[in-house]
Amino acid sequence: MVKVGIIRCQQTEDMCPGTMDFVVASEGKMGFAEMGPVEIIGFLSCGGCPGKRAIPRARMMVDRGAEAIAIASCISKGNPIGFPCPHFHEIKEGIARGIGPKVEIIEWTH
Repeated sequence: MVKVGIIRCQQTEDMCPGTMDFVVASEGKMGFAEMGPVEIIGFLSCGGCPGKRAIPRARMMVDRGAEAIAIASCISKGNPIGFPCPHFHEIKEGIARGIGPKVEIIEWTH
């Protein structure tokens, strides 16, 4: 089972407990469909706008065993607030630089 760390939007923490992220990860559905069921080893926020803390937080999860980092749909798609993060691409590129090419980045969860 692949070990995954999830980075979520800090602004959605008071609206969403991440339940759907955990469900689709454990069932290997939606954003996790290509890899099947996964084990979530960390679930952290981006640290607030503009998301600079996402990079060291992703690196921390990789150091603790994450083989992939998922950027939650609250960042990439705007679920549940209907407003995708305007910093999504910078966050994704920063995480990619910070963790290197051997760790997969999943762009959405559900």
